[in-house]
Amino acid sequence: MKSVLTLSPKKAISQALAKCREQTLKLVARINHHTLTQQSHPNFSPIGWHLGHIAFTEAYWILEQLAGFPPLYPEYHKLFAADGLPKAERQNLPNLEVLEDYLAVVRAKTLDYLKIAPIETQQRLWWWLIQHESQHSETIAFIEQLHRLSSQEQALIKDRRSNGKKDRDISALIKATMVEIPAGEFMMGSNAIEAQDNERPAHTIHLDAYSIDAYPVTCGQYQQFMIAEGYQKPQYWSKQGWQWRQQKSIIQPLYWVDAPRYQNHPVYGVSYYEAEAYANFIGKRLPTEAEWEKAAQFKILHHSDRVKADEGQKRLEEGESSSSFLGNHNHLVGHTTPVDAYPQTQTIWGCYDMLGNVWEWTNSWFAGYAGFSSYPYKGYSELYFDNQHRVLKGGSYVTSPYALRNSFRNWYHPWVREIFVGFRCAKD
Repeated sequence: MKSVLTLSPKKAISQALAKCREQTLKLVARINHHTLTQQSHPNFSPIGWHLGHIAFTEAYWILEQLAGFPPLYPEYHKLFAADGLPKAERQNLPNLEVLEDYLAVVRAKTLDYLKIAPIETQQRLWWWLIQHESQHSETIAFIEQLHRLSSQEQALIKDRRSNGKKDRDISALIKATMVEIPAGEFMMGSNAIEAQDNERPAHTIHLDAYSIDAYPVTCGQYQQFMIAEGYQKPQYWSKQGWQWRQQKSIIQPLYWVDAPRYQNHPVYGVSYYEAEAYANFIGKRLPTEAEWEKAAQFKILHHSDRVKADEGQKRLEEGESSSSFLGNHNHLVGHTTPVDAYPQTQTIWGCYDMLGNVWEWTNSWFAGYAGFSSYPYKGYSELYFDNQHRVLKGGSYVTSPYALRNSFRNWYHPWVREIFVGFRCAKD
């Protein structure tokens, strides 16, 4: 393969578009019409809507906004626009063949325009679009898993996680080792070409000294909370968390598999409330977003305003070749892995498994940084600066490499646990 350092911007974008689309189509290759068109959960649109929305968004931003073309399929606007229909009304969808044709027609015209596009002035929007599809592809992955749960096919989750292979011997369980992060300044956020509006601008902040878990909390560790009846003891929970637990009758993580081979895997499918309760149970707390991001500094991946935009682009161009230090991501394994399975992911402070495997809750509300400027439209991030969404960091085992960096910010309500999310703890 041609060296990424010699790729032109157009070639790099073309390759990234192709890799993202290959993964998207692979996810839906064998799903049935019910799984394609029906909601698996009231908070999430059907898989087929996400496919149509990917095509609609690409056509709107590239073909209409950049190329100046008229709307390609105006009849799809209300159905596939983000503000078109409530989620519950997005189930009257075309079949998979029609949706794949929609994706293909839009992509063909997009690639034709890319050949003549003034890419030097457009790169940021193209990389935003690539990440947009990457994020919806991840949503498709966990919606499909929710369908399996709702069909009482939990055995399939177990089979998918084991993938026919046995994990290494777990006689030596991972201990809750913590690393100390000294007081000092660090550069938070990113100004790189791929950075989303909510990651910008990069800025220097000072943090006091703190400690943070070297690994995400494992199933074996979390099981001790369950054995101690942590789900039945309100003293570990916030007022809001306890009300949620009682109303929903929650007694374990959503994706819980009680099997010895998963003891060293990260616990996941937990809400912020569950993560917070566990942290209280062991006398710790959840890290702030800034603490998490500082602990996740990598010699290669850390972004700052001293990192040139073209260097950020080169990291994106690496795509799958970067997997050697990114760990478990992009469906490379297809399920979670032991938290110490990728020693090459060690950060400069001695933390592991911070990019990939499972997302991690932080104790920070999603908000804009000082100097925030919305892009490519006001509602993309700013709509969620409402003190109702907690920040998640790190990525999961299905996260694309184009959305995998320590400055990347995900956000969800604290009661959401359908995504592939776990956590690690911190102390002052």
